[in-house]
Amino acid sequence: MMKTYLPQNGGLKAAPDAESAAAIAHGLWIDLIDPSAEERQSVNNALGMELPTRADMEEIEISSRLYSEDGALFMTALILANSGTEKPTADVVTFILAREKLITLRYIDPQPFRTFEARCGRSMIGANKAENALMALLDVVIDRLADILERAGSEIEGISHEIFDSTRGNQSMTSRDFQKILRALGRKHDLNSKIRDSLLSLARVLAFLAQAMDTTANKDVLAHVKTLTRDVQSLQDHSSYMGNKLSYLLDATLGLINIDQNNIIKIMSVAAMVFLPPTLIASVYGMNFKFMPELDWMGGYPMAVVLMLVSMVLPYLWFKRKGWL
Repeated sequence: MMKTYLPQNGGLKAAPDAESAAAIAHGLWIDLIDPSAEERQSVNNALGMELPTRADMEEIEISSRLYSEDGALFMTALILANSGTEKPTADVVTFILAREKLITLRYIDPQPFRTFEARCGRSMIGANKAENALMALLDVVIDRLADILERAGSEIEGISHEIFDSTRGNQSMTSRDFQKILRALGRKHDLNSKIRDSLLSLARVLAFLAQAMDTTANKDVLAHVKTLTRDVQSLQDHSSYMGNKLSYLLDATLGLINIDQNNIIKIMSVAAMVFLPPTLIASVYGMNFKFMPELDWMGGYPMAVVLMLVSMVLPYLWFKRKGWL
C-alpha cells in the first residue's frame, strides 16, 4: 500500500490518487507500507532512484543502514509496534530524504505513524520541507517510546509492590503465584530490550542526520536534531535504569522462591526427625524374636505407645524452642 501526502498551507494533505505519477512528483511525504513490486517500481521511476529491499533493510551493518547515495539520505531504524500486547515487535523502517521528498518504507504499522497521519489530516503538522516532515515524524516516534517507557515503569512498580508486599510475607509460593510474576518480568524485560534497540537505532539515525544537516547548513533542522538527540539519550538512560531494576526484581523473586522452597524442605526435615524416634521404637518391638523380655509383659504395649509419644513430643519441643518451626 502507498500513501502520498501533498504540501498544503504549510501542512500535509493526503492525495486521493496516491499511486499516480503526478501525486508522486508533487508529494512531500510518500509512505510505502509493505509495497508491491508495482508500487516500488513506480516510486523508483518517478524519483530516479532504487529503493532498498527488505533484505537490505535488515542488514545489521551501520554502512547498510545509514548511507548517502546520489544526494539521497537512507536511514534505517528499528521502530516498536504492538507495544500494548503481550507480543511487542520491533521491525526496520527506512527513512529516505531524496529529491526534496520524504519516503518511508516499512512492513509494520506502528502507532506513531497512525498518529502522524491523523495529525496531518487535522492540519496539525507544519511541514513545508521534507526535512521538517521527517523531524515531526521522528518527534512522534520518540514521544511514543517515552509513553511506552512511562507505562512500563508504572507496571514494573506494580510488580515490585506485589513481590515485596509485607502483608503477603506469610503466604506460600503457590498462593503468591511467583510463576505469574516471573512471566510478567520476562515480558517487561523483552519490551525494554526492544525499546533499547529502537532507541539505539534512532540515536544512530540522528547522529547521521546531524552530520548530513551540518553539511547543508540547515540550522533549524540541525537544532531540532540536537533536541531529539538529547531526548533519545535521556530515554536510553531511563531504559538502562529499568533494565537494572528488572534484573534486581528477577533476582529478588528467585531468592524468595528459594526461601519458600527451603522452608518446605525444613518442615519436611523436622517432620522426619520427629517421627524417627517412634519409628525406631516401633521397629525394635516389631521384631519377631522368640526370646524378648517384654513379649509376655502385660504393660508392654502401653509402655511402647507412651515411649513413642514421648519420643515424638521431646524433639518437637526442642525444635520449637530453637525457633526452627
